[in-house]
Amino acid sequence: MSTVEQISVSAVDRSIDAATRALLALQRPDGHWVFELEADATIPAEYVLLRHYLAEPVDAVLERKIAVYLRRIQGEHGGWPLFRDGAFDMSASVKAYFALKMIGDPIGAPLMVRAREAIRARGGASNSNVFTRLMLALFGFISWRAVPVMPVEIMLLPKWFPFHLDKISYWSRTVIVPLLVLQALKPTARNPKGVRIDELFLEPPETIGLAPKAPQQKASWFWFFRGVDTLLRVAVPLFPKTLRQRAIDRAKAWVTERLNGEDGLGAIFPAMANSVMMFDVLGLPEDDPLRATARKSVEKLLAVHEHEAYCQPCVSPIWDTGLTCHALLEVGGERVAAQARKGLDWLAPKQILDVKGDWIARRPDLRPGGWAFQYANPHYPDVDDTAVVVMAMDRVQGLSAASDFRASIAPAREWVLGMQSENGAWGAFDADNEYYYLNNIPFADHGALLDPPTEDVTARCVSMLAQLGETKSEAVTRAVEYLRRTQLEEGSWYGRWGMNYIYGTWSVLCALNAAGLDHPAPEFRKAVAWLVRIQNSDGGWGEDGASYKLDYRGYEPAPSTASQTAWALLGLMAAGEIDHPAVARGIDYLSRMQGSDGFWDEPRYTATGFPRVFYLRYHGYAKFFPLWALARYRNLKNANDRSVAFGM
Repeated sequence: MSTVEQISVSAVDRSIDAATRALLALQRPDGHWVFELEADATIPAEYVLLRHYLAEPVDAVLERKIAVYLRRIQGEHGGWPLFRDGAFDMSASVKAYFALKMIGDPIGAPLMVRAREAIRARGGASNSNVFTRLMLALFGFISWRAVPVMPVEIMLLPKWFPFHLDKISYWSRTVIVPLLVLQALKPTARNPKGVRIDELFLEPPETIGLAPKAPQQKASWFWFFRGVDTLLRVAVPLFPKTLRQRAIDRAKAWVTERLNGEDGLGAIFPAMANSVMMFDVLGLPEDDPLRATARKSVEKLLAVHEHEAYCQPCVSPIWDTGLTCHALLEVGGERVAAQARKGLDWLAPKQILDVKGDWIARRPDLRPGGWAFQYANPHYPDVDDTAVVVMAMDRVQGLSAASDFRASIAPAREWVLGMQSENGAWGAFDADNEYYYLNNIPFADHGALLDPPTEDVTARCVSMLAQLGETKSEAVTRAVEYLRRTQLEEGSWYGRWGMNYIYGTWSVLCALNAAGLDHPAPEFRKAVAWLVRIQNSDGGWGEDGASYKLDYRGYEPAPSTASQTAWALLGLMAAGEIDHPAVARGIDYLSRMQGSDGFWDEPRYTATGFPRVFYLRYHGYAKFFPLWALARYRNLKNANDRSVAFGM
């Protein structure tokens, strides 16, 4: 036995015990876990700007803490990246600079000078994306001519029309509907301090025209939609006022129906902030119940610490609790399993059984049965969370006769099956959401207007169905064929919601193992070879957001992280490689890198909101994924049967 393997085996129990104690200590009294969810500078900057847009009283203490955070995450290039050590991003940099100036940072401060020079060296603020241009128009810096036309009359379009709300993703829907009202009424921010950022432009801001085609957009479609935009600029002022008012009323009603209490519209910050501004421009006073509720939802996203603060894009309690339960069930033992059951008992009543959400547009006869990502978001459950929760419930059910989650599992299984797309795969929130031409409209320069099926979500659904015993069903067969088709030549699979090919490959290897594919199969062999090949010299694995670039040509090295190392290890073990030297090196890496608090320090981002646009750092990932991998390693090493018996 090698020295590395000896060290790894001797340290595993100690690492597992420390991580388990630390994780159990963070369980909330009611049984759930929730960890902070961090994005880039955009969300905290937009939070500051929202308050000044509305002319709310200045919270100097909070603003100082947000300023500390924004200063800390400034990149070496002078601007702000979308993830740690990432490239300069224009829109994030413009918003962060604006927020810091609004808070009171002098433009002559070295940090502000560096930021301004970096922005101007890259063409200035006019090179911002559409959503940043909307913010600049709302603050009166640029003309509405520089923003694509999105008439509020969209609310009245029939379902067969080429553009309809049902044809775009849930996050696009919830963000766009209140924006339609803002674009129709064109309010101007109150901005009581009168802060302007003209110095970020290379030309007079009021002369700026529409943005050019985004790199991922097809020229033919783009110029077609640009022509439509030109026609709409002429036609919209001629629309009857009664028609416009009816559309505005429809938008308000749509938002009100989905307001979701203090958890907010869509339970995501951009939609929630837009709903507040919509109610404001419609004349609702601050104490109006609708506006007050919407505003409260934004406040609940703040993460405030002793010296700094930021605003989260959303919260992730269902996801965090489900995954933590998996890790603890892998650890095993009566006391630990009891705490996992307590988490699942908290999850059970969160299942959405009485609301037919927006997904009914494609599946009108399907009964609800899923879980959302956040504390509450009944119109928008997702199959990924649902599959994770079901697998944990199914697993704990086999441990004790006292745990009976069959009443939760059955409707969830039915709902997930019903959400399968025609190509055999699954998207996150909708079925068959593949109107790809819409990503070419000028408003969609971010390229994330849709929610098409993806490999990682499909893998999770296969894992769930297979764990429930449906390895030979038609649904699983079709999904496995999809996964076979989408494996890259290098051996990896794309990861839409986690970063990136390591995440996708882990997800699919777990699914193929659960579905009963033989480990000598070429799909396993190619994936194993790829994971072994990209292991870092320190024994860990890493990948960053650059892997989502449009001209991806294969893996590019990145520093190791604990969560990505755990994914690679879980994937290799699912492929039957418990005794591979790469697994021993990875386990040794996790043992060595564990902190004195029982957890792993992971400042790098390992998750994805929208590829190339928006990335995430789940603060819980480095707490439960490494524990999961270590516990599985111990279990398989001590078992007569070396195969992974669960879907994840």
